[in-house]
Amino acid sequence: MTLKSDRPLLIVVSAPSGAGKTTLCNMLLENFERLDYSVSCTTRAPRAGEIDGRSYHFMNEAEFERRVAAGLFLEHARVHGALYGTLKASIEEILVRGDDVIMDIDVQGAAQIRAQVRALPEDHPIRRGFVDIFIAPPSIAELRRRLEGRAKDSAETIDRRVRQAESEMQSAGEYRYLVLNDDLNKAYDVLRAIVIAEHHRSGSV
Repeated sequence: MTLKSDRPLLIVVSAPSGAGKTTLCNMLLENFERLDYSVSCTTRAPRAGEIDGRSYHFMNEAEFERRVAAGLFLEHARVHGALYGTLKASIEEILVRGDDVIMDIDVQGAAQIRAQVRALPEDHPIRRGFVDIFIAPPSIAELRRRLEGRAKDSAETIDRRVRQAESEMQSAGEYRYLVLNDDLNKAYDVLRAIVIAEHHRSGSV
């Protein structure tokens, strides 16, 4: 599907681990031609097969911190010892050319973006196009079942992810939209409808 409007969207999507966020975001990317994935910056070393500028923008910690001090990041955080963040300019570049951009991010990052959006002028492309969506599992019990079914994590890791999910679920009310992923295809239909509806919404953000 091709959608173009004078209000390209910045679609921020959050969810607990195991709720299906990555799968749903990939489905959107496959079905919307003018939707790009946000490429983050990181200070960690590239892994096998990763390409600078496509997988991540790789940089050293001094350069990352310099950009933080200059206020160039829309959001940033330290995760497992490495710094990660999204540059405002990279998002603006996509929006200015008329394409939508999707960010798959945790609740802390989404909160940072929300705060930055509120500080921007009303006619700024990031503020005009900002849409945040929380993907929720049917229940914590179902989330645990999904995590156990993946057979990728230890029992200790699953317990940690479940505790984190319970905490993240408390932030769901801060998002404009809540999508319940009790059925993947139905959840995608709702997500797709949100994107289409936002392109037809009138009025300022």
